[in-house]
Amino acid sequence: MASAKKLVVLDRDGVINADSEAFIKSPDEWVALPGSLEAIARLNQAGYRVAIATNQSGIGRGLFDMAVLNAMHEKMHRMAATVGARIDAVFFCPHTAEDQCECRKPKPGMLKMIVERYDVDPKGTPAVGDSLRDLQAGAALGFTPHLVLTGKGRETLAAGGLPDGTRIHDDLRAFALDYLAEEQE
Repeated sequence: MASAKKLVVLDRDGVINADSEAFIKSPDEWVALPGSLEAIARLNQAGYRVAIATNQSGIGRGLFDMAVLNAMHEKMHRMAATVGARIDAVFFCPHTAEDQCECRKPKPGMLKMIVERYDVDPKGTPAVGDSLRDLQAGAALGFTPHLVLTGKGRETLAAGGLPDGTRIHDDLRAFALDYLAEEQE
């Protein structure tokens, strides 16, 4: 029964797939980072559900539409399945910063939706990201922030100002190994 409450929240761009300053705008541009999908499979095998919380302002900026975002996520799910990984849900914010919405990270709206959907206590639940706003959104609700050094992670670490208790990992594979090893202790 407890395993139904085990959840990991991941950012997408820079954590699971390569990021781009010019945005990921098509399924062809969506390229999994080495070991990221296998890391999700490892978490799944340990009884964890995986939810994604991702800002996708490219929609609000008119760089791509919902059909393209859905095609990117279909590719991600297909590729994940080939290595035995399952992503339970993808929550996304289509707005730009100017929209002042509650769902765009660093605001915690998307993470609130995840907490409600999965009926989990954020305290002790990991939220993994590569940017300060990912960590801030999780920390605002009591998630344990985990920074990966892929994507914008190295720049985020160098800039400092991380939420208290932030754990640092080389990449999503290292997060999964570290987190699951701690769970066994």
